[in-house]
Amino acid sequence: EGNLFPPGTAKTRAEIYTMGHRNPYRISVDSHTGFLYWGDVGPDANVDSVGRGPRGYDEIDQARSAGNYGWPYFVGDNKAYYKITFVDSLTVVAGAQFDPAHPVNNSPNNTGLTELPPARGAYIWYPYAPSPDFPIVGNGGRASAAGPVFHRDDFRGAARPFPQYYDGKLFIYEFMRHWIMAVTMDAKGDLVSIERLMPSEKFSAPIEMEFAPNGDLYVLEYGTAWFQGNDDARLVRIEYNAGNRKPIVAVAVDQPAGALPMRVQLSSAGTMDLDEDALRYVWTIRRRGDTVLKRMIEPNPSFTFTQAGTYTASLVVIDPHGADATAAVQIVAGNEPPNVDIDLTGSNLYFFFPGIPVRYAVRVMDREDGSLRSGTIPARRVSVTAQYLKDGVASSGPATALRSSGGAHATGRRLIEGNDCLSCHQLNRKSIGPRYVDVARKYHDDKTATARLVRKIREGGSGVWGKVTMPAHPALTDAQASAMVAYILSLADRKTSARSLPDRGAYVPPAGSGDAPKGVLVLRAAYTDRGANGMPAITNEKTIVLHSPSVVVASGELSEGVQKGQRDTDLPGEEITVVNRSGAYAMLKHLDLTGVSAMVFSVVAPARYQAAGGKVEVHLDSPTGPLLGESELIRPTPDTSAKPSLLRTALRPTSGLHDVYLVFRSPDA
Repeated sequence: EGNLFPPGTAKTRAEIYTMGHRNPYRISVDSHTGFLYWGDVGPDANVDSVGRGPRGYDEIDQARSAGNYGWPYFVGDNKAYYKITFVDSLTVVAGAQFDPAHPVNNSPNNTGLTELPPARGAYIWYPYAPSPDFPIVGNGGRASAAGPVFHRDDFRGAARPFPQYYDGKLFIYEFMRHWIMAVTMDAKGDLVSIERLMPSEKFSAPIEMEFAPNGDLYVLEYGTAWFQGNDDARLVRIEYNAGNRKPIVAVAVDQPAGALPMRVQLSSAGTMDLDEDALRYVWTIRRRGDTVLKRMIEPNPSFTFTQAGTYTASLVVIDPHGADATAAVQIVAGNEPPNVDIDLTGSNLYFFFPGIPVRYAVRVMDREDGSLRSGTIPARRVSVTAQYLKDGVASSGPATALRSSGGAHATGRRLIEGNDCLSCHQLNRKSIGPRYVDVARKYHDDKTATARLVRKIREGGSGVWGKVTMPAHPALTDAQASAMVAYILSLADRKTSARSLPDRGAYVPPAGSGDAPKGVLVLRAAYTDRGANGMPAITNEKTIVLHSPSVVVASGELSEGVQKGQRDTDLPGEEITVVNRSGAYAMLKHLDLTGVSAMVFSVVAPARYQAAGGKVEVHLDSPTGPLLGESELIRPTPDTSAKPSLLRTALRPTSGLHDVYLVFRSPDA
């Protein structure tokens, strides 16, 4: 009862409630009003076509009663297509536009009604380009979906329901644009406004969402790439936390170690209060043994140390409600860390090439010990190693050069030194918490430990090493906490005593080392000073990572029109780059093309996928930047095997680090 066609109506089905859908996605029913919501994924047309019809639109639709929603005669707010007559398989004649008030289906394939119910326009609609009607939805790829309508009364006994603010709002989301929106409606269900939910959060292709009985919102995220086991695919639980939130504190010091007198600048940059409360700052500098030297109430004070020793600078931040958060940084005064650097002489700063020597020279300067060049630091005290790693450096992150010191786990070590960790933990000494070497030994061979330790760093905890509570660190991301755990666990790695290379010389990458896209050449120099003023020795190092000349383009930054695809058995690398339109590009960040005379592209345009072919242009610093070279025309491959071709593209000479844009152009698409 109440469906679109009464029972017994000829050429209809009684179970039809709504019709005129193209690709309805994630249907939702408002349990209080009975209104039906869905996303409708529209066609791919970028522009309006004269004699054919409007560009493509995605829709969020609302059905308060049975109705016809227009497809394939209308899209969006009833933008009409033209009636097309096929004279033959190649010739078409455009007629009049369809009438939303009286749509007529004269298709020879139609087995239903000829005169259709009047068409209803979409509730929300948007194209690929910025929407003039709903600018908040942004632009880019489209895959709309409708979520639930939230009613606070449904969660009276829930542990933590969403606030009254969201009562009666419809949640919608976008698989391609990675957002969730809350739609405000009036009592009749008419649209009032649209706003982002958690605007600082980028959801990785949300594909489903539901409220749980306890009031939490569960969101399933598909992940970035299509048809793969995505690292960022996940199930997220969003909790609403009512009331005052305590501040998030961050501390830093411009130099954590140095010679006397040692003036340091303390910083609270990054400290915030999510409720935008005014904050009070209390810095305390303590010497080992908990002796208080100084208290300061400025956000970013300076202090001068005149006596050698190990100190802790802690910051307590307090909001007007009395909620506080603490962080600390350790400072060693009396011994300035050595400065270690590696110069690459005549070598590329990003790539290595098999069989081509990488020429290097190590420089070491230490305020107390002297310098390597003058001979006051003996060369035998400087450790120099070079190593080819086929599978890359696990903690180095995306395919960018590591130009900072610290080795494979430098990021984690810097995060530990820059947070309050050393207030409770030491590397080889028992403190309030366990020694880091003991933590490493306990968990080193436990493959499940990393996730637990990351959660403990971010959420806090106690009980494993005694009754002392470890504070939470919510300001750290999962990636940052993972880097810290990787550094700690690396302390239990079996150390191999590789023979040190000379402080200047050349290393030749082995044959075949350029074939593995993840492969890197790690060049490392380290020096441990002799200590000073009773302070222990300090080790510093410099690591340079050079990358394989085989690059997976899909690891770069991809524009609209380019996506990661599943690896084919015939293609190298773990991912391929799928190009969907002319003018799209992939950007590879901070490449050094010094001495590089050509790029060789592995390409295929399979005719079985209607590929039109095209060419690849190589530009510097922007898609319209200087043109370094372009490939010959890539033509569609008709055979079913579609083996890739290798196209050598000569490049104009260039030098220095640049963002390199591969722009894909096709005269036929």
